[in-house]
Amino acid sequence: MTKVHEERPVLPTEEDEVAAAGSEFIGGPIGRHARLGGHWLGPVRVVVLVVLGLFALGMVQKLPCYDWAWFRGAASQYTHACYSDIPHLYSARGFADGLVPYFDRFPDLDPKYGDMQYLEYPVLTGAFMQVAAWLTPGSGSLQHREQMYWIVNAGMLMACAAVLAVCVARTHRRRPWDALFLALAPAFALNATINWDLPAVALAAVAMLMWSRSRPLAAGVFIGLATAAKLYPALLLGVLFVLCWRAGKWRAFGAAAGGAVVTWLVVNAPIMFFAWDGWKRFYVFSQERPIDFGSVWLLISQRTGNPLDGANTYATGLTLLMCLAIGLLTLTAPRRPRFAQLAFLVVAAFILANKVYSPQYVLWLIPLAALARPRWRDFLIWQVGEVAYFLGIWFYLAYTSSGDKHQGLPLEGYQLAIAAHLLATLYLCAVVVRDILLPERDVVRRDGSDDPSGGVLDGAEDRFVLTNAAKAPQYAAPSQGQRVDWGATPGD
Repeated sequence: MTKVHEERPVLPTEEDEVAAAGSEFIGGPIGRHARLGGHWLGPVRVVVLVVLGLFALGMVQKLPCYDWAWFRGAASQYTHACYSDIPHLYSARGFADGLVPYFDRFPDLDPKYGDMQYLEYPVLTGAFMQVAAWLTPGSGSLQHREQMYWIVNAGMLMACAAVLAVCVARTHRRRPWDALFLALAPAFALNATINWDLPAVALAAVAMLMWSRSRPLAAGVFIGLATAAKLYPALLLGVLFVLCWRAGKWRAFGAAAGGAVVTWLVVNAPIMFFAWDGWKRFYVFSQERPIDFGSVWLLISQRTGNPLDGANTYATGLTLLMCLAIGLLTLTAPRRPRFAQLAFLVVAAFILANKVYSPQYVLWLIPLAALARPRWRDFLIWQVGEVAYFLGIWFYLAYTSSGDKHQGLPLEGYQLAIAAHLLATLYLCAVVVRDILLPERDVVRRDGSDDPSGGVLDGAEDRFVLTNAAKAPQYAAPSQGQRVDWGATPGD
């Protein structure tokens, strides 16, 4: 059954029961005859304002630490669940002393640097940290400067959050309101100012927006920039590889891959050439880092008593295995998966198999989840697991750092928090996989759309598939000018 749809924005209250119920607080779902458009406060502006508001609330949540808990013992910043790396690393990574990242080696005998020799962050993140240090007033006590450093970083990260919101809202042209999943995610507000993940997340979102606009070279440039800030955005190239393989869009993939590689080299080459030891520290640290907080490997190690000395091998092997499974899913699914769906699955696989899960890593997944599965019930189930982990890790650290008082969460409680994070993420992955295998269950495709974030892949014919199921007529690409309502009954 085919229908021609006008290009009007998809309203969440029309297709999501949770959104419709929640809208009762602001007057209920929009009426059938309501006039849409024509107002300066459009969906993108609303989303940005909501993101900035929730970001500000996240800053308020850190207020007990800003006032005193960061500076008066370890346990208090954990019992208030307001820890942040930012003020601590201002001193512990040499910014307070005027050291230049990657070029200046940390003094060996200074205990505040521990066993670190150079900054252990990728080049673009290091540049972000250094710019914030330049903007931080150099006068006053160390505590005052650390407070100002956090404030400056928070302002810069808020700008990244605004960019991220705009990109997510514009990636799916007819679904700008899906960005509210990002804007209203509690885990986003809680984790936004813990570390420097948002620059990479924002750049990756720009890359996805560029790809959705059929600009593969620009998408590749921003993937390269994002990878220069965090390693995980490089996974987007793997996603595009299998999607372009199925669609035969090799020229587009080549432009994206070439743009990413060249951009990454342009950013990294000067530091590689002039400060090799400092540049490689991130990669050496990532390789040598033992199993750590939040990972499935820590859970297994604690429950079995096995130190898992081969965690690097296990983590790499599991990541490759899951990526291979996702690749096979892409080439055997009855309809080519959407870019956002595969991006979410691959990044989630990387997180689930990693040796460490810092709570701010959820920022990598939130915008992808908003595009991959814009359904409030599933999204909120996942967010409950992530908030449980956010609280669990801080209360566990409070327990281990409070001496005989044992204020906080014991080991068994922390293990439950890890399990909550793992199971909630696996649940959302399972729902996305189901949408791929049963395209008629996909919320985004329900109106007959193909892949709004797919760019050159949107509506493209398949060139390579591994099963006949992918060639089934009911899953053929919609014709130009028409949209197919999958699952619609005759007469609808």
